[in-house]
Amino acid sequence: MSATSESRQLPPWLGDVAAGVDAWTRRASAPPDPVADGPDADPEAVARKILLDQLTGQARSRKELSDKLASRNVPDEVASRLLDRFEEVGLVDDRAFARAWVQSRQPNKGLARRALAQELRRKGVADEVAREALDEVDPADEEAAARALVRKKLRSLARVDETTATRRLVGLLARKGYGSGLAFAVVRDELASAGQECPGGE
Repeated sequence: MSATSESRQLPPWLGDVAAGVDAWTRRASAPPDPVADGPDADPEAVARKILLDQLTGQARSRKELSDKLASRNVPDEVASRLLDRFEEVGLVDDRAFARAWVQSRQPNKGLARRALAQELRRKGVADEVAREALDEVDPADEEAAARALVRKKLRSLARVDETTATRRLVGLLARKGYGSGLAFAVVRDELASAGQECPGGE
C-alpha cells in the first residue's frame, strides 16, 4: 500500500493533532488559523482548535481544558470525545502535567509539597496522581528551598527586631506550604547564622 493511500485512510482529526504536537514541542509554527466561529461552525472543529491553541507552548490539565471548552459553549459530549482522543496521542496527560508542574514550581517558587498539592487540586489533578508527582520531591531539596527563601527575606529585615523577624519569616514559609516545625527550625538556624536569636518556636 502506498504512503498516499495510507494517508487517505487516516481519521481527519489526526492531522490537527499532529500539528498541535509539532507546535507544542516547538518543531513547527503555531497551528493553522482559527476555525470559523458562529452558529454554523462544526462544534468538533471548533473544539479541536481551542484545544490546540491552549496546548501550544504549555501543558495543561484535562480539567483546565474541559473548563475552557465549557466556557466556549462546546457540547459536553464533543468535549469529552476530543479530550479522550488527545489523551490517546499524549497531548493531554495529567501525570506528565503534574510532574512538570512540581519540577518547575518547587525549585523556582520554593513551594513545599502541601502548597503544590493545593495548586494541583485547583488544576483538577486527581489526588492520587498528584501524590505520585509529589513523592518525587526530595525532603532535602524542600528544606534547602525553605532556607533559600529565609536567607533572601533576611536581607530586608536587618533593622527589624528578632521577634518580628521570626514572625515574618515563619509566616512566609507557612504561605509557601511549609509546616510549622520545619519553618521554626529553619528560621532559628538562619537567624542564628545571621547573628540573631530566634525566640519561641515549637
